[in-house]
Amino acid sequence: MAQISSTKLQKPIRFADTRVFYRIFEIIPGLVTWMFLLSPIVLSLFWPIGVAYFIIAFDLFWLAKSIRMSFSLLAGYRRTREAERTDWNVRLQELSDIDNSLKHAYQRLQSAKERKAHTSHIKNLTSEVQRLELLSKHQKTILDPARVWQCMIMPVYNESVDIVEPSIEAILNSEFDAKKILFVLTYEQRGGEAAKKTALALEKKFASQFGVYRTYEHPDGIEGEIKGKGPNISFAGKKILKDILKMGISISDVIVTTLDCDNKVHIQYLSRLSYAFCISTNRKHTSFQPLTLYFNNLWDVPAPMRVIATGNSFWVMIESVRQGRLRNFASHAQPLEALVETDFWSLTSPVEDGHQFYRSFFAFNGDYLVEPLFLPIYQDAVLASKYHRTFIAQFKQLQRWAYGVSDFPYVVQNSVKNTEIPWSSKLLQIGRLFEGHFSWATAPLILTFAAWTPLYLNTAYNKQAIAHQLPIVASNILTLATIGLFSTIWISFIMMPKRPARHKPYKVIFMILQWVLVPITAIVFGAFAAISAQTRLMFGRYLGFYVTEKAVKK
Repeated sequence: MAQISSTKLQKPIRFADTRVFYRIFEIIPGLVTWMFLLSPIVLSLFWPIGVAYFIIAFDLFWLAKSIRMSFSLLAGYRRTREAERTDWNVRLQELSDIDNSLKHAYQRLQSAKERKAHTSHIKNLTSEVQRLELLSKHQKTILDPARVWQCMIMPVYNESVDIVEPSIEAILNSEFDAKKILFVLTYEQRGGEAAKKTALALEKKFASQFGVYRTYEHPDGIEGEIKGKGPNISFAGKKILKDILKMGISISDVIVTTLDCDNKVHIQYLSRLSYAFCISTNRKHTSFQPLTLYFNNLWDVPAPMRVIATGNSFWVMIESVRQGRLRNFASHAQPLEALVETDFWSLTSPVEDGHQFYRSFFAFNGDYLVEPLFLPIYQDAVLASKYHRTFIAQFKQLQRWAYGVSDFPYVVQNSVKNTEIPWSSKLLQIGRLFEGHFSWATAPLILTFAAWTPLYLNTAYNKQAIAHQLPIVASNILTLATIGLFSTIWISFIMMPKRPARHKPYKVIFMILQWVLVPITAIVFGAFAAISAQTRLMFGRYLGFYVTEKAVKK
């Protein structure tokens, strides 16, 4: 038999697998952004009327979008208050005997009807009956709450005890059995002796209070890893997995939350997470997203940082209402079983949280969903040791978040390679990812300046009436759009943490006046940070992981 040439047996390399293909899609987001930003300037010289109508259409689109976001924020706030009022430990107890819980719910409803209770009370009891009826139909898929273990992984670089200790105490103060918590503190070797000393001091103080407490040192300089959070928590996840298996705990019974060292969980977070984990009909392919509220030190940070922190907090709340748009962000939870199948977190992405969504989406062939919990994990707004360092740290943090645009070539490449997921679903992911980063970089600048470009760049056009009317029309549309800002201000004051005694009552005035800074923060810390991230990616100047400096004001 004739021998077949080895070259014929080699699988041809598809263009989608090449570095050239990946590089093209690294360039596209920044290229499109710059072309879009420059187009009003260029077109104003040749087609000013077209620019004028485009600007009006763009402003009307953002008016509609701001109205929708305002309604979503109000809906998210109502869902949050409802989640905070619910006793999630009681609901966990119901899962132990759903039929009996349903029987008692029927009895309470019937009694309320017989005594002609208030309509709202009967409506609430009816909702409870319906909820328990639904659980009763799916009893076989529900996980026994007694089997659930919570694993909390907290990475530390060089943060002080003052930062980390309150976060651990918040976990212990939760309405959840600490003996069912596997707590992992993983510090960076590159943090030096100070990081090691902090980690060991915390272990000595808290180890006995948890079911399991582990301290790991993540070695520096491992090949194939960036210096960042993803490699650290992946290292810790693989280490604690060995202990879990030795203890005889099933990995399908463990839900893992990653916490930054300044994160303070809501008192009911762990109970709420356990409940969602237990009743999920597709728990392995579901991650769970709490609200991220940057409220810990809101009274202490400069005014621009307060505006940014509040806006970032409410963005997650808005996205949570539209579950299909929700992505992993900051602290989130995922079943250990799923983490094992996806090899934990990315070792190369500086935005491991958002990237984890796409890794899981393709690993599970599109069968992946993020479920909102509507309970917060409180985090620190950006505050460095010096005033000017705070502004630099804030810009670098947002630049790193905006570098999530680096997921675009990854998503496109895997969409081409994965033939199991329908293209309708893949295109939806690609479109949402691209649109989000495109709007981030362009909208503030277009809305603020584009209406004036035809007037000042085209002398023939500025003699026409529309040239002078366009800025007025655009301004009126944007004024209507700012109505949505009032809902943000109102909810921020309702949810704002109590004023610390070290701040005088008159500071409330500044908390109101700070909102005039929105246009400045949207441009400087929003658009410029996103443009910077996209431009770096476009030219191959890849961004590493920046550890945000954390300071405590006492």
